[in-house]
Amino acid sequence: MSSFPQVTMDTFQTQVREAVLPVLVDFSAPWRAPCKRLEPLLEQLSREWEKKMSFVKVNVDESPDLAMKYQVMSVPTVIMFSGGEETTRLIGLQTREKLVERFFPG
Repeated sequence: MSSFPQVTMDTFQTQVREAVLPVLVDFSAPWRAPCKRLEPLLEQLSREWEKKMSFVKVNVDESPDLAMKYQVMSVPTVIMFSGGEETTRLIGLQTREKLVERFFPG
């Protein structure tokens, strides 16, 4: 189980949209195998990037309103928010290299 704070429609605004640091949001479902496989990669990256960005999780089963609002049709979907706006999105299970390339180039 992820150590990331779980956000809901009630907390998304303050924890993601108003965050000072960029926020990587993991839209997932705990029963889905690709989500389970992505989780350790995100955990590792969260430790490496802890001073550069925050990580949170949205359980799409418990917060379908957020999934709908951000048009998440497949899980896992990982979305980067910076300055309150979506900047990057990856859908499906990704490699560590792909995550680094898309969310933290250079």
